[in-house]
Amino acid sequence: MRLLIAASDGVRHTRFRDLAQHLSAGDLVVVNTSATLPAAIDATRPDGQRIAVHTAGPAPDDAATWLVELRRPDGHGPVTDGHIGEALALIGGGTLRLIAPHPEPDAATSDRLWRAAVTDTDLTSDLARHGRPISYGYLADRWPLRHYQPVFAREPGSAEMASAGRPFTERLVTELMVHGVTLAPIELHAGVSSLEADEDPPPERFRVPPATARLVEHARRHGGRIVAVGTTVTRALESALDPHGTVRPRQGWTDLVLGPDRPAEVVTGLVTGWHAPDASHLRLLDAVAGRDLVDQAYDAALADAYRWHEFGDTCLLLPPMGTGPAVA
Repeated sequence: MRLLIAASDGVRHTRFRDLAQHLSAGDLVVVNTSATLPAAIDATRPDGQRIAVHTAGPAPDDAATWLVELRRPDGHGPVTDGHIGEALALIGGGTLRLIAPHPEPDAATSDRLWRAAVTDTDLTSDLARHGRPISYGYLADRWPLRHYQPVFAREPGSAEMASAGRPFTERLVTELMVHGVTLAPIELHAGVSSLEADEDPPPERFRVPPATARLVEHARRHGGRIVAVGTTVTRALESALDPHGTVRPRQGWTDLVLGPDRPAEVVTGLVTGWHAPDASHLRLLDAVAGRDLVDQAYDAALADAYRWHEFGDTCLLLPPMGTGPAVA
């Protein structure tokens, strides 16, 4: 797999297996241990139309209500004409009833997420028996769930793969340790990623363990980089920052949105995949590395035909230390 490194001294092209050579002893690499769920399941509408339901997990304020997205079965787009009260027949039996658009319950319809109630079945069990990984139309084939589990995956909970961790191998982890780079875990259960242009990411469940918080603060005090493996890790670490600027152990739901009004204060390096030009993820990249460096990386990736999306190539953003991102 190819790796593009964008730093203050320019852009370099290398292989992901050589990542350790581009980090320094004392740096801390933070990874997400959330495992991917088989979060897509087939359903039938009252008129007989077949659709795919992408489940984003329980609602933050009501564990009995699920957040779902209605999609075309071929993965090429959303179903936008769902309506309040519509009852979808799930493939395993039971009914999923649309209650209200999310996050605007007063709207009449939704192009994206719905709150839904499940009756006559246990949706978690149905997903285990009949579900599959969420995928989109740019993938020619469907892949089994094991292909969506990074080497760090331990606790099931993500609707979609925390894909920045996918290229890591046990051998690379060993190489990082030999180079004096420390690894530490967080957990953030990612929701569905098919955000509309300029749409903020939804609240997500996260946990920053005490040991990870201590390692982050140790690296910060001694001049090491805090390298987040993915936007999920970035969101979790920044959500664990207390009012005094210290990372503390924390868990719960985060609605933090990083961008021009809230640049990154903890993360000083970022391993990430390549996102669509209108994706909200790009605002988070800007918040870590600054618009100029992100633009340089994307220009170079386009010129060299890097592969996009969750099974594509990877980027390592290394902004200058200590100056903070220059977010446009």
